[in-house]
Amino acid sequence: MKIDFISNERIIDQLGCLIDSGRFPHAVVIEGEQGLGKRTLARLLATALVCRGEQKPCMKCTQCHKAQDKIHPDIFEYSAQGGANSFHVDVVREIIKDAYIQPNEAEHKIYILGNADCMSISAQNALLKVLEEPPQYAVFILTAKSKSMLLETVISRSVVVSLEGVDIYKGAKYISSHFENISFDDAEKALEIFNGNIGKTIDSFSNSKQSELARVCCDICRLLVDDSEYSLLCACSVFQKDRNAVVFACDFLKNIFRDALVYSENGDFLSGQRETARLLKTKLTRQKLVDLMNVCDTLKETALMNSNNSILITKICYSLRQAVGR
Repeated sequence: MKIDFISNERIIDQLGCLIDSGRFPHAVVIEGEQGLGKRTLARLLATALVCRGEQKPCMKCTQCHKAQDKIHPDIFEYSAQGGANSFHVDVVREIIKDAYIQPNEAEHKIYILGNADCMSISAQNALLKVLEEPPQYAVFILTAKSKSMLLETVISRSVVVSLEGVDIYKGAKYISSHFENISFDDAEKALEIFNGNIGKTIDSFSNSKQSELARVCCDICRLLVDDSEYSLLCACSVFQKDRNAVVFACDFLKNIFRDALVYSENGDFLSGQRETARLLKTKLTRQKLVDLMNVCDTLKETALMNSNNSILITKICYSLRQAVGR
């Protein structure tokens, strides 16, 4: 199998071997943060599974064309809108009912379940029934930010693959060759900021908001050191009407705190924020940096649970200040 998917070569090779050998599992969970290509990979795998060419996916046969045009009768895609429990049990029941109907054209029927981490417990339990005794031809590809948000019983019946960010050089080369208005140097700098997340990097060039959020995160770090409670609250006001911004900020801040924790002049910086990491390194203890990283994880979980935004902003300020002993 040859899939045009940048990065994560080892995972792609392993999945390719399973497809080529006819031993692809009935259930696969693709985990990773937004922007790493979970949905893209799921669609490419589905295309490869229905392909009738020698090298899968050949992108030339009728089956591949239908898959790419999203009109293949044996590939079904469902996705939650986001938020806890927004992937309902009724949808899963419809999927299960359809799964026991023979494929129309291909050897497999593939169900791509996007944002599966948004499934309610009842929906996951319903899905578990078909995962335990699936029809021979059925394949379920679930995407999730983290497998930890899925039931252990679902995970135990699935093959889990974890996507990581792209190699900075390879990613910059790919972006600059596919987007005329983005230079290699600009792509490289942006990829460093977004920790190799190619989706977020590309979005940042068409959406200046993410670049602004990265700047806000650096301001938050400085204000934590300066102990300016009011200024910190003002800086966090940007999150007032944008929950996705909170999720982004939690990930970005955690990378900065991590960089400060392991800071060295010649080291790599996941956040791309050398000076901010250096400042935190000189002002905060290792334990405080670890506490700040843990706070980021907790705040992100809170944001994903659809809590009240005003309360969330207050919690962000309080939790970050508490972690540094304010």
